[in-house]
Amino acid sequence: MADQSFLNWPFFEDRHRELASALDEWCAAHLPVDHGDVDAACKGLVAALGAAGFLRHSGAAEGERLDVRSLCLTRETLARHDALADFAFAMQGLGMGAISLFGTPGQREWLERTRAGEAISAFALTEPGSGSDVANTATTAERVVGGWRLTGEKTYISNGGIADLYVIFARTGEAPGARGLSAFLMPADSPGLTIAERIEVIAPHPLATLKLDKVFLPDEALIGESGAGFKLAMSVLDVFRPTVGAAALGMARRALDEALERTQTRRIQGQPLSDLQLVQGHLADMALKVDAAALLVYRAAWAKDMGAPRITREAAMAKLYATEAAQEVIDAALQLHGGDGVRHGVKVEELYRDIRALRIYEGASDVQRVVIARSILG
Repeated sequence: MADQSFLNWPFFEDRHRELASALDEWCAAHLPVDHGDVDAACKGLVAALGAAGFLRHSGAAEGERLDVRSLCLTRETLARHDALADFAFAMQGLGMGAISLFGTPGQREWLERTRAGEAISAFALTEPGSGSDVANTATTAERVVGGWRLTGEKTYISNGGIADLYVIFARTGEAPGARGLSAFLMPADSPGLTIAERIEVIAPHPLATLKLDKVFLPDEALIGESGAGFKLAMSVLDVFRPTVGAAALGMARRALDEALERTQTRRIQGQPLSDLQLVQGHLADMALKVDAAALLVYRAAWAKDMGAPRITREAAMAKLYATEAAQEVIDAALQLHGGDGVRHGVKVEELYRDIRALRIYEGASDVQRVVIARSILG
C-alpha cells in the first residue's frame, strides 16, 4: 500500500481525500489493463473512467474552475497503478484545457462529451520544426469567407489517430512570432485532415503525425481571440505542467513501493537486503525525493486553486523536479532489483520506460530551467 500520509497536508480538503480514496479503490479493481492493443486500451480506459465519473475532473463545467489539486491527485493515483490509464485521463484534460479555460457554450458541448468519456480529445501544438519553440509554429490559418483554412503539419500528437477532435494551433499572422498564433477546435473528420504517420515510442501509446491540406474550419471553431493562441497555450500548460509532475510522482511512489518489497524479501548472505546500510541509504534518498516532489507539485496546484493568475515558476519547478527525481528513484529501484530489474514484465522495467517521456513533453527539463531562471532574474 502506497504511503497516503501526504493527504493530511494542508494543501488538501476532505473532497480531495475522498477522491484519492475512491480512485485508488477503483484502480485496484480495474488496473492495469492489457496494453497489447494500445488504441483499444486507451479507448476502453476513456470509456471506463468516464462511466466511473472520474473524467469529470479532467475539465471544468460551465461556471466552474478547473481544480488543479484534483487533476494532480487523479494523475498521481492512476500513474501509480498504470501509466496508460494516466495517459488516457491526462489527454482528456490537456486536449480540452483550452475549452475549459476559454471555450464558448457551443465549444463546451464537446467538453461535456470528453468529461463523460464519450469523445477522445487531443492537443495539437508540436510541429517537425517547433517543439519547445512554440513561436516558430509554421502551420497557417488563412481567413476565408465564413471561417479559416488551415494548412501544415503537426507531429508527436498524443491520441493522434484515435481522437474525435483536436485543439490545434496555427499562425494567423496578426503579428510576428508568438503574437500571431490562434487556436481552433478541429473535429477529426474534417476534410483535408489525414494521419500521415503513427509513431512508435519507448512506452507505447497512441501518437501520430497529422497533415492538414486546406482544412476548412468555421468561425465558431476559433477558441478565444484571433492572435491570442500563444497566451492561450501557455495558460493551458500553466495548469497542466504540475500534473505531469504528479504523474511522475505516482510512478516514483510505485517504484519506491516495489523497492521496499524487493529489499525486504530478497536475502543476501542470510539477511534481507534492507538490513544493509548501503541499501537503506538508497531507500532514504528515494523517499526524500518522493516527498520533495510531492511538496512542489501540490504547492503549485494549491497556488492555482487559490486564485493565482499565473503559476509559471511554480509549475516549472514542479514539473522539472518531479520528473527528474522520478527518473532517479525508478533507476534506483531497478538497480535494487538486480537482473530482474531489466526483465520484461517486471514493474520497475515498465516504469523505467514509462517515465522517460515525461522529462520531454509539455516543455523539456532544460526549458523548465530557462523558465525558472527568467522568473528569478525578473
